[in-house]
Amino acid sequence: MITIGFLEVNSIARGILAADMMLKAAEIKLVSARPSCPGKYQILISGEVSAVESSLRIGEETARANVVDKLLIPRVSPQVIEAINMSSMPSSFKALGILEFFSVTGAVIASDAAVKAASVSLIEIRLGTGIGGKSFVTFTGDVGAVEESAEAGARTAQDSGALVDKVVIAHPDKELYRCLL
Repeated sequence: MITIGFLEVNSIARGILAADMMLKAAEIKLVSARPSCPGKYQILISGEVSAVESSLRIGEETARANVVDKLLIPRVSPQVIEAINMSSMPSSFKALGILEFFSVTGAVIASDAAVKAASVSLIEIRLGTGIGGKSFVTFTGDVGAVEESAEAGARTAQDSGALVDKVVIAHPDKELYRCLL
């Protein structure tokens, strides 16, 4: 099963160093490593649970005081990685669900919960780049499935206060989807 690990630091230089150390620590795949707003650096890795755990630990040690957030999700839905990289588009667009978060990890956790809750297709997981550090998730499916997935995703942020908003559009205009891609 695929496991993902995510590390967010508040220093771009320290983030690049941490990414290098994480790659050298264990057999993992670097899904993405990039700067984000406002002046942070995000590292997303995947692999077997023990390798991802080991790499995250090394990343944390390397970045120490600069660590903003971290995340480990074993058995993550493959759709989550595809939506972060925008490497796969749904075959059809139906109802639209949008979850918006104050944190990057909030969006990743909610995305995994949403796609596991009902039959929906993730469109995109936008992780804090160009939007002031906020993150959002878009997904599509039948109205009932989108509503169920939106609820499941929103519940993951219930205690943290990371959820900004949750919206379900039952019949979005087709032109709207063009702007989302």
